[in-house]
This record gives sequence, C-alpha cells and structure tokens, in this order.
Amino acid sequence: MGTVCVDENLLETDTLYRYQYVAAFLEFGADDIAAIHAAAIHLGPAVPSLVDAVYEKLFSCDATKRHFVSRQNGFDGAIPENIESLQLDHPMIVFRKQHLGRYLTRLVTGAYDATMVEYLDAVGRIHTPQAGNSRLNVPLVQMNALLGFVASAITSAIVSFDLSRDDQLRTIVAFGKLLWIQNDLISRHYTVPGRPPL
Repeated sequence: MGTVCVDENLLETDTLYRYQYVAAFLEFGADDIAAIHAAAIHLGPAVPSLVDAVYEKLFSCDATKRHFVSRQNGFDGAIPENIESLQLDHPMIVFRKQHLGRYLTRLVTGAYDATMVEYLDAVGRIHTPQAGNSRLNVPLVQMNALLGFVASAITSAIVSFDLSRDDQLRTIVAFGKLLWIQNDLISRHYTVPGRPPL
C-alpha cells in the first residue's frame, strides 16, 4: 500500500479538504452515509426525546448551563435574568432545542456534500467568538463532553431500534465515524494556527 501525500497546510485552511482527509482516514464513505440515512425512519421520531435528554444534561451543571443565559443569535424574546431563573421551558431554550432538533434531523437526511461540510464546521465555529458573538465562548472541554453525551444517546437509541444485529452495528459504527468528524470540525476552532488554545 502506497503512502498518501497530505497537504498539512491545506488541512488548516480548506475545510472541505480537511473533511475529505478525515473521512478517508476513518473510512467514512457511501455505505456509512447510507446507514445513517436508513436510520432516519427510526431516529426521526426519537429526536424530541434525544433533544430533551441533551438539555437536561446541559442544565445539570453550572459550567454548561451558564452559556444559555446570554442572548442566542436569532432569538428576539426576553432573556433570563440569571442562571438561577433559567428553566428548561424558557422560550430561548425552546428556541435552542429547535436548533438541535434540526441538526439531528439534518444528520440523518442531508446529503454529505460541501454544503453539509460547511454546516458541520459552523457547528463548531458558532460556539466561539469567531462566529461574531463575543458573549458566546463555550470551552472546548464542554463541547467535548456534550458531543460525547450525544454520541452515547444516539448509540442507546440505535440499540433500541428494531434492527438486525448487523444493521445495528453498521449504524453505530457509521455514527461513530460521523461524530468523530464533527468533533474535529469543532476542535479546529479552538486550535487556530498561530493562536494558543482557549
């Protein structure tokens, strides 16, 4: 087997090139995407409960809950006075839950093309001041913890689906690869060349 030449500078400047490299390294391909899309019929109805579980976990720690006190981009309503007054039924949290629901739905229905890559990359960027909101600066440790929880929740959901053992395994492996790609497209915004990690 020959050695693949990788432009390491391009990995840091071209998001699509980076995605293609990581996807190829993980052997994330058409079969994995097909397995993810096939899960839509099962995962779609589970999205609301997955979203609720994620937000219950986020609200269980002050280190994660505090990031929801300031105004979220696109939300025009009243914001909570402080972390103590913020509840899961606050309109801004309902707004944020809708965003997460759309994200999970897009993972299982969207085409894995350049537009999807930019979307996955934006998921990382919008949690840092690089996206233009200086008030939003979620530490990488919290993003890692969140994505790990989402991965576990999705795996648990897949195990509960009425699938053959082979299809379960295929789907779990596919999502595992996808979420590692997502993790890379989050963490890259915390390790910009020439700037120390946040």
